[in-house]
Amino acid sequence: MPPTRTSGTFAHTDTSVVTIDRFIIEQEERYPEATGELSGILYDLALAAKMIANKVRRAGLADILGAAGSDNVQGEAQQKLDVIANEIIVKAMDHGGRLCAMASEEEEEIIAIPPQFRRGKYVLLFDPLDGSSNIDVNVPVGTIFSVLRKVSPGTEGTVDDMLQPGHQQVAAGYVIYGSSTMLVYTTGQGAHGFTLDPSIGEFLLSHPDIRIPPKGRYLSVNDAYEQHWTEPVRALMRRYRGLDGQREAMNVRYVGSLVADFHRNLLGGGLFAYPANTKSPTGKLRLLYECNPLAFIVEQAGGASTNGQQRTLDIVPTKLHERAPYFIGSKDDVAIATAMLATDA
Repeated sequence: MPPTRTSGTFAHTDTSVVTIDRFIIEQEERYPEATGELSGILYDLALAAKMIANKVRRAGLADILGAAGSDNVQGEAQQKLDVIANEIIVKAMDHGGRLCAMASEEEEEIIAIPPQFRRGKYVLLFDPLDGSSNIDVNVPVGTIFSVLRKVSPGTEGTVDDMLQPGHQQVAAGYVIYGSSTMLVYTTGQGAHGFTLDPSIGEFLLSHPDIRIPPKGRYLSVNDAYEQHWTEPVRALMRRYRGLDGQREAMNVRYVGSLVADFHRNLLGGGLFAYPANTKSPTGKLRLLYECNPLAFIVEQAGGASTNGQQRTLDIVPTKLHERAPYFIGSKDDVAIATAMLATDA
């Protein structure tokens, strides 16, 4: 048995080391009907994460900081590491015979599997380097991924395979490249975290069965947009800050890197918010590449996520790069947003 986590500490019941490979195998053995394809996808993503972590760690020494001189499909300036991370994931995943297509936040259309490789029954959606605008100032960045089963006929992956509501995900995860590199993923059987030991090049189980506290300590929101928020959103933020006397004040902690803010709140309890505003009426964050995978993880950890009107995982996407308002974190704090924004359509 792996070590069990209790109240932010670890009660070690076994001194054995659990690598991510061993953990995935043990999880797979619970399902006799499993083919191993999903496990293979997770292995390949862990390898890609190690390669990206190496690039991030050496970024300041290898002339790969700064802008790449091009824009992505979102109209945002691409960083050099954005391009590198995107290429690493594509090349790590396109030949294994487990995927029929991929989609990246950095690319306008779906990414086809090269014709010489076998097609599989899954699709992968990913944000190769979330928070990349912070690379030059050494703020943690991350990779986010989502895996869905193919639903369209034929062997080739299509946009229809990508445009599924988040509750159809079979796996999701993120990697945070910070003071240590950590991978957190779920296949619907809890959320589990693994920390990369650079001395042996292995992800080791460090946070089994993560549970987010029901009521959070931290509020992560960009106050620069307050002037563009609707009045119900302003009232909600006053509630979180304890200014209306309805709850104790939350501590404001905002990094500006979604993975970094989410990771802190997942472990310590809190809420990340990126509301719609008059400048971005549909929100800023991408439903398929950011919102859905993290929502799957947080629900498996006992938390919740909403766009203010409905559960994030119930939203039916209509396009690859759809955006959505986002409130994610501790269950009680998300419930407040749902209650206060229910009529703010």
